[in-house]
Amino acid sequence: MDDDEVLDAVGPRLRGCRQVLGLNLTELAERSGITASTISRLERGLVRPSLEQLLPLARVYGLPLDDLVAAPRVGDPRVHLKPVRRYGLTFIPLGVPTGGLQGFKVIYPPSSKSRLPKFNTHPGREWFYVLSGAVTLALSDQRTVLYAGEAAEFDTMTPHWIANAHPERSAEIIALYGIQGERVHVAEV
Repeated sequence: MDDDEVLDAVGPRLRGCRQVLGLNLTELAERSGITASTISRLERGLVRPSLEQLLPLARVYGLPLDDLVAAPRVGDPRVHLKPVRRYGLTFIPLGVPTGGLQGFKVIYPPSSKSRLPKFNTHPGREWFYVLSGAVTLALSDQRTVLYAGEAAEFDTMTPHWIANAHPERSAEIIALYGIQGERVHVAEV
């Protein structure tokens, strides 16, 4: 990819990041200090962003500047895994965000069956593969327990949640999320 191709892709990446966070232009403008009209022009590729514009956007999106603009990688191709703990789970990104598919290893701690998660819905599809343990997948009123070596894929407009099926052992999955499902949707307990 040459420099012009990288720069031409920045606008759509900026829009994708904003949409993944569920922000409208006004909300992003308030958080970043950049006017909504400027953000709109940046996202549509009418102007190329300056460093002064990219830095606050990177802060709002929680992304390194290189990832925000999809700067070409140089040197070591290994992914440096940085686990993040959210909602009582551990998420390990398996690659850098590219605006396309994003892979995660998700670790579910042992769970109590006394509280069931709340259902989620969002545009897109989700796919996951159970590495170890067992997880319960709820799709509307249907519950399915998946064990190590099994996988599931479903339309995420169907109300759903995923939880550890075992009260004494952790479960681990590999999950893929596309542009419509990049934000990991974890059910609240």
